[in-house]
Amino acid sequence: MPFGLTNTPAIFMDLMNSVCKPYLDKFIIVFINDVLIYSKLEEEHEVHLKTILDLLKKEKLYAKFSKCEFWLKEVHFLGHVVNRNGIHMDPNKVESVELEDSGIVNRNLFILGLAGYYQRFIENFSKIAKPLTLLTQKNKTYVWGDKQDEAFRILKEKLCNAPVLALPDGPNDYVVYCDASKQGFGCVLIQRGKVIAYASRQLKTQENNYTTHDLELGAVVFALKIWRHYLYGTKNVIYTDHKSLQYIFDQKELNMRQRRWIELLSECEIKYHPGKANVVSDALSRKERLKPRRVRAMSITIHSGLKTKILEAQGEASKDLKAPAEWLRGLETHFERRDGGGIYLFDRIWIPSVGGVRKLIMDEAHTSRYSIRLGADKMCYDLRDMYWWPGMKRDIDEYVSRCLTYSKIKAEHQKLSGLVQQPEIPEWKWEKITMDLVTKLPRSSGGYDAIWVIVNRLTKSAHFLPIREDYKTEKLARIYINEIIARHGVPVSIISNRDGQFASHLWQALHEVLGTKLHMSTSYHPET
Repeated sequence: MPFGLTNTPAIFMDLMNSVCKPYLDKFIIVFINDVLIYSKLEEEHEVHLKTILDLLKKEKLYAKFSKCEFWLKEVHFLGHVVNRNGIHMDPNKVESVELEDSGIVNRNLFILGLAGYYQRFIENFSKIAKPLTLLTQKNKTYVWGDKQDEAFRILKEKLCNAPVLALPDGPNDYVVYCDASKQGFGCVLIQRGKVIAYASRQLKTQENNYTTHDLELGAVVFALKIWRHYLYGTKNVIYTDHKSLQYIFDQKELNMRQRRWIELLSECEIKYHPGKANVVSDALSRKERLKPRRVRAMSITIHSGLKTKILEAQGEASKDLKAPAEWLRGLETHFERRDGGGIYLFDRIWIPSVGGVRKLIMDEAHTSRYSIRLGADKMCYDLRDMYWWPGMKRDIDEYVSRCLTYSKIKAEHQKLSGLVQQPEIPEWKWEKITMDLVTKLPRSSGGYDAIWVIVNRLTKSAHFLPIREDYKTEKLARIYINEIIARHGVPVSIISNRDGQFASHLWQALHEVLGTKLHMSTSYHPET
C-alpha cells in the first residue's frame, strides 16, 4: 500500500493479526510493524524466534536487519520497559515532565495526556486529575488556581516515582478489589498477592444520582469491563466493602440497570471486605486525608536556634559529673556522637536537663503558632520521634497540666456517668441504624395505626413506614427487606428497644443470616 492513506495503519494491523493469529498472546505481541517475541527460557526463545522468522518468510514479509534486536533481557515497547521484574514506565518518556512549559493550557494538556497513558501505574489518578480535567470541559472558564497547581505537582511526582507492576502469569488466581464513592470508582487487580494494575475514573453526570447500592455495583462492572481480557472465561473473586452485594444473585426484584449488569457478574464470586481493610481501592476513589502531625512536627524543626542551644546544652552537660547518671540505665552502649556534634539515642537527639532546653522544646510544641494546644499523649507522641530524655512522658504530663489555656478548651472525652452512653459515630451512611415503633395512633383511612421509624445514625435521614400494631414479625421482616435493604443495603448494626417484634426468634434469626448485630436497650431502662 502507498504511504499517506488514512486507512493504511488499520489495514496493515489487520494483516499482521491474521498472519500471526496462531501465536498471538502465546509468545508474540504485534503492534503495526513492531513485533515482540517473549519466552521464559532461552531454549524456548530459540524455537519461538525460528517459528516467527519462518512464518514471516512464508508470507513474504521482510524485516530490516539493522532495526532488529535479538536475545534482549530488557525491551522498550510502546512507552514501557519490560523485563523479568515487571513493567516500568519508559524513563525517556517521563523525563520531559520535569520541563516547565511556557503555556498553562499546553502544560495542562501535556500532563493529562502523559499521565492518562500511564494511569495504570498511578493510584487515585482520576481523583488527582479532576481539577485539571474540569478545565477541558466545554463552556468552562479556564482559571488556573491552587488546586490545579497541586494536582499538576502530584501527577509529576507520581510519574517520576511510579511503582513496578507485576506481569500476569496465566489466567487463574485473579482477585479484584473495588470501591465507589461520590468522587469516583477505584479498583485494583491482584494476582497471587502482586499488583497487576490500578484503575479509577470519575463519576459521570448521571452517576451522581445513583444509590449507594448501584454505585458499588457500578464499580464492580467497571473493573470487569476494563480488565475483561484478564478475567474472561475464569472464575474470579471480587471484594467489595458493600455487604449487600453478596446477595445480588438472590434478589428477586432488580431495577433495569441491575438487570443489564447481572449478566457480567455470572462468572464472579463477590465477597465482603470491610471498608477499613479495603484501603487500596478505597484510596483510589476517595480524597486523600491530610496528616496534621506533619504540620506540628514542622513547628519544631523550623526553630532556627533550637539545634544550636541543644548542642550547647549537651556540651555543658558532658562536663558535669552528674550528667552521666542519665546514661547509666542500660542505655550507655546505645548513645552515639554524630558528625554534627550531637549525641543521639536510637536516632533521637538527647536533651540534657541543663540550659532549660527541655522547657523550650515543650513550649515550641505546645504554644507555637502551628500547634493546637495538644494534650499530653499527642504531644509526647510527636516529640518522641525526634527527642529523648529520662522521664519525658512525666515532664510533658506536668507541663500540660499547668497550661491554663488547655484546661479551658480541653474537650470532655470521658464517657458519661450513669446509664446514658453515646454510641460510636458510624463511618458510612446506613451502616448503623436505629429503629422504634410509634403505636396507639388513630387509625388512618388505609387501616394503619402505627409508624415504624428507622433512622440512619450518620446523616439522620429516616423512613417512616406505616404499619398496623397486629402485624406479625414475618410481615415486618418483608417490609424491612423491601424498604430498607433493597434501597440501602444490609446494615452492620441496629439499635432498638426490647419490643416483642424485635426480640422474637424470627427477627433475630433473620439478622443472624444477614450478618447484622442487634443492640437492644435494657428492659425498663430506655435511656440505655
